[in-house]
Amino acid sequence: MADTVKIIIDGQTVQAKAGQTILEAASDAGIYIPHLCYHKDLTPGGHCRVCTVKVNGKPINACTMGVGQGMVIENDTEELNEMRKNIIEMLFVEGNHICPACEKSGNCELQALAYRFQMMVPGYPYLFPKKELDGQHPDFYIDRNRCILCGRCVRSSQEVDGKNVFGFEGRGIGKRLTIDARHDLSETDLSAADKAASYCPTGSLMKKREGWKMPVGTRKYDKQPIGTEIEGKRG
Repeated sequence: MADTVKIIIDGQTVQAKAGQTILEAASDAGIYIPHLCYHKDLTPGGHCRVCTVKVNGKPINACTMGVGQGMVIENDTEELNEMRKNIIEMLFVEGNHICPACEKSGNCELQALAYRFQMMVPGYPYLFPKKELDGQHPDFYIDRNRCILCGRCVRSSQEVDGKNVFGFEGRGIGKRLTIDARHDLSETDLSAADKAASYCPTGSLMKKREGWKMPVGTRKYDKQPIGTEIEGKRG
């Protein structure tokens, strides 16, 4: 098998490494494909569909699809960006995201994507669901109002921390984040040294006593839009 394959993304020829996913190859080439459930340290989950691209005209997840010789990929198009914006809007209305009161504001990937796609107000009606808050653990809390079911905490607990603290139950609109305990987070083996919370893209799983440490103006997305660090590779 050849070490590299040639693909085309939005008209740009990219030399990708064999075995890479489309998202990985694009990132290496300085091309940003928006995403939420994907994290470079974790096994791709393919949950959120924000990274959907078109490969030879067919919609596909960029985070799970491997590169192939001669692929023609559409990414930064009006159609795909509108679809991504719609997904972000639905994530906002399906939860209860009060950004000014959230400890993750300015560092939240969901919020940052909303700004990137110029989503000021969702076009869908708010559902105002009743969600649970679990603050019983001495070092962490879960606010399910902010959970977008990306699965990062599930995968990071397994792959980074070597545990199975988190999981999912239910389907569709009734799907929810669950834990490996009968009652609350304090009954799990989640410890202060675990990294799972650091992979949460929103303010759903947070470490206590660390909120509001970064002043407004110094937070991750205060000065540069999400994806800038990838696009900067292109010079």
